[in-house]
This record gives sequence, C-alpha cells and structure tokens, in this order.
Amino acid sequence: MSRQHDEQTIALAGMFQAASLVDQIARRGMVPQNNLETSIASLFVTDPRQTEDVYGGVNNIPYSLNLGLRHLQDMVDKNESAQNKQIVQYVLGMIMLERQLDKHPDVMQKIGEGIDEVARKARYFSEQDDNAELDPSAYTHSNVIAALDGLYQTTVSTFSFRIQVGGDPRHLQNTENAARIRALLLAGIRSALLWRQVGGKRWHMLFFRSRLKPSLRRILKSS
Repeated sequence: MSRQHDEQTIALAGMFQAASLVDQIARRGMVPQNNLETSIASLFVTDPRQTEDVYGGVNNIPYSLNLGLRHLQDMVDKNESAQNKQIVQYVLGMIMLERQLDKHPDVMQKIGEGIDEVARKARYFSEQDDNAELDPSAYTHSNVIAALDGLYQTTVSTFSFRIQVGGDPRHLQNTENAARIRALLLAGIRSALLWRQVGGKRWHMLFFRSRLKPSLRRILKSS
C-alpha cells in the first residue's frame, strides 16, 4: 500500500500548496514564483503517466511541491496555528467543490474544454513552436491567469457552496490577485480530483494522518 500512500500524499501536497498560495496572496499579495508555476501548470497535465508527472516529475516533487509538503507536515504534526487552520479549511473546501463537480458532469466537461482552450492561449502567448514542451512559466502569463479566472467564475462559482477567502482587503480587492486566487482554487480542485483518483477520501485526511508520515519522510528525504 506504500505506493498508493505516496500518491495520496503527493496529491494532498498539491492541494495544500494551492491553499497556501491562496492564503499568501490574500494576506501578503506575494507568492514564490516556482510554487505558483507548479500549481497552475498542474491544471494542464491532463494525461499523466504517474501522479508525480502532474507536478513536474519524480525528481522535482521535493522542490516543486516543497510549500505544500511543508504545510502537510504541519497538519500531520498537529501544528494548530491560525494560518495552518485556515489552509486546512481551504483544502476541505476544495475537496467539497470537487465532489460537487463529480455530480455535475456537464460542468466538469465545460472545465475540461476550457482548460484545452486556455492551453492554446498559453502556447500563443509563449510564442513557442507547437511541438515544443511549454515551460511552466508560460501558464502564469497574466492573460492565461485571467482566462482561468473567467473559467472558474462561469463554472465552479455557479455552485451554492463557495470558498470564503480571508485576508487583507487591499490584496483581495486587487483584480490580478483575485484572478490568481481563483486560478489557484481551480488548481486545488484539480489536485482534489487526483487525490480521489488514487484512493483518497475526506475522512482519511482527518483520521489517518499517521499513515502519511512514512510517505512524507520518503518524499522529503529524496530532496
């Protein structure tokens, strides 16, 4: 079962990273660029060979997901700071929204088609050859983020349940920050879908924290 636990840990770290980035934008208006690129780029990995490919590949996981892994470690260690509690609430919200999407295949299909369209925009703005593999930075172009923001608002935002993001009003009212937050929420929901696909369940996160420890040690040790 260790391989499955590793996959669940990686997908959870993807959620925790997106949630942490949302929190940082809301409170400070700034985030680490490499973590932002990893989270946003994960939306465009639609046919991965293995779970690690969603976040840049096996060798990159300890670095590309370092923020998410750190906050996941905090949860496992029961670090009950206000910030960590807020991040966990965002993660639980992402899981809930993913379950809502699962009940609305029409909305899920719209998101899939929208992601394909945004991917074409990312390639256009990157000015790279059609056969070249895009650098993750291409997916954080302001026009790409704005397109993901629009996609979120026309799909996920139509559900009655919404994630309430708290922070500094100066940052939350900034249009670019609001767009990045919605794009990251979409990325978090994508990680929630991946987590469910590898066997994750909401109550696992709440009651089986100890079984994440060996996987976290393995992943972090490889850095």
